[in-house]
This record gives sequence, structure tokens and C-alpha cells, in this order.
Amino acid sequence: MRVMVCEESGIIGGGATAAGMGHLAVMDDSEAQFALTSYSQMLWRELAAELPASAEYLTCGALWVAADEEELVEVHRKHRFYTARGVPVEVLDSRQLSAAEPHLRAGLAGGLRMPADSVCYPPCAAAWLLGGIPVAFGRRVVAASGSGVEFEDGTNLKAPVIVLATGAAIRRLVPSAPVAPRKGHLLITDRYPGFLNHQIIELGYLKSAHATESDSVAFNAQPRSTGQILIGSSRQFGAEDSGIDSRILARMLARAVEYMPELRDLSAIRAWTGFRAATPDKVPLIGRAPGMPGVWLATGHEGLGISTSLATARLLADEILGRDSAIPRSPYNPERTFVH
Repeated sequence: MRVMVCEESGIIGGGATAAGMGHLAVMDDSEAQFALTSYSQMLWRELAAELPASAEYLTCGALWVAADEEELVEVHRKHRFYTARGVPVEVLDSRQLSAAEPHLRAGLAGGLRMPADSVCYPPCAAAWLLGGIPVAFGRRVVAASGSGVEFEDGTNLKAPVIVLATGAAIRRLVPSAPVAPRKGHLLITDRYPGFLNHQIIELGYLKSAHATESDSVAFNAQPRSTGQILIGSSRQFGAEDSGIDSRILARMLARAVEYMPELRDLSAIRAWTGFRAATPDKVPLIGRAPGMPGVWLATGHEGLGISTSLATARLLADEILGRDSAIPRSPYNPERTFVH
């Protein structure tokens, strides 16, 4: 099949892809989420040796940090979940956690290490994946159907298969799509090699990710191959302005310093925002667009769009070409019923 990508911005992945953290994680929020993230992580591992250095692929592992005994119960639940499904995990006590990440504050209860988790720099990974594929930059699509797309300037592009991978902007093209934007902030530091060893996520992050009405922040930090540290995260519903919200950014950084006090001594070089595409059940929409023959959706991944990108592509290609898939496609069907 011949492929063309229509990119509204002037660069590859200029929207959520460029804004994302790039944590290639396996998650356990639901069986559907686990199946998609674990399948995609396997595909990323298969691709790792081919990725260019600019993609900054780094198998740093992840640490889910428990602040107290209540959160340590969740560590053990996650350990049982992953172990039963063949995912390598390790429970760390307070002393082992401190040895793994010396800059974490003292007194944390423990954590869960996931050694297979990795990270990448999404824009460069996307650019490499699109090698040899024509990209129409600055082309804003205003309508789509099974015969092609219409651009803002009134011109058309004819194609028998249209995939809408537009993130939180999907409702501009498919108003009925059950997707809402969730704004997030990230900040990156100057280079401090060796300061951070793992992707670190507080277990309170799960409460933040599941909140559906109020603004929330949680500690999430990522080491980059450059020695820089990427710090998150925040979630805001109903925020449409892409500008930095100084109040939210301050809350996010204060939370990070609670877990890693020495972060306050590091220099930041840039902060930015992006919009996650969230569905009611936290599972993406992958498959035929309801009532739009010839149109397929790939959206609603919330904070896991980079993690699950390769598996999403495989599932879509399988469905379009009538092939069987490595995992069931039905949980991601855009026509499924949502239970609130």
C-alpha cells in the first residue's frame, strides 16, 4: 500500500507526539490496557537495534514508588498481576529503593521495579518511522470520508483508506467520538548525568490519571540519554489554552521536590504543554469509525500514545488488510459500549 501522512504542523509529530514523555511502559489498569502496552513494548524491543541514536532509546527500567504502607499494598498487587502474566518485576524495600535511586527522599516504604520499561525521544523516533513516506506539512484536514480528505484551502486528497490519528483533535472531524482533551505540563532540566537511573512514578500517579473532574499533579521523572531529566506530570480537564499555567507547573514541581528534594538545585531549560486524548474507559479507539465507511480511528490513548503506537499500527493494518491479530481487537473497537 502507498501511504501519505498529512501533518497539520510544520514538523513531524508536532502535536502530542512532540509533547509526550516517551515512556514505553507496560500498564495494568485493565486487561485491554495490559494487552496493548505489553504487545507494543515487545514491538519496540524488536525495533530497538534499528533506531537511530537521535531516537534516544534507553532501557532504563521503571520504578513505581510507594510512599507508605498503604501504597506498598498496591506494589504487591501489581507484582502479582505482572508475575502471573510473565512480565519481569521486582519488589524493593525501603533500603533497596534508596540504593536504586539515591536522590529519592528517605523514609519511602518501597517500590516496584520493572526492568523492561524503556524511554525514547518521540519526535525523532516518529521521523525515523516515517522514513521514505511522503508527508504533506501544514495541511489542515477539515473533513474526511471513505473517498479521501478535504483540506482547509478547499483542495482534496483522494484515498480509499483514511486513518485519523489526530489525538484530542479527533472531535473536529468526528464530533461523536467519545474523546476529551486532558492538558499536561512537562519540564526538562539541563544535563546532570547519573542523577537519575530509572523512570520514576509515584503510586499516587494512578489517582491522578484516574481523576476525571479536578486538576491533579503527580511525581513522574525520566532520565534521558543526554543526562537531562524530564519532569511531570499534571492533568487538567476543560483547559483549552496551550499556554503554561504557572499555578499548575508550580504544584507539579513542588510535588517532584517532595519525592526528590535535590531537584530544587537543578536548572530547568524549558517547560511546555500538550493535550492527551482521553476516553471514558481509559482504552483507546482503534478501528473503523462508526458510520464512516473507509475511515479508521487511532486515538484516545491518553498518556500512552507513544507506548502503544506500534501495537496500534499493527492492529489497524491487520483490520484494514483482513488479517488476524496477535491480540484481540474487540476491546478497542470505537463502536463499543462505554460503562461509566
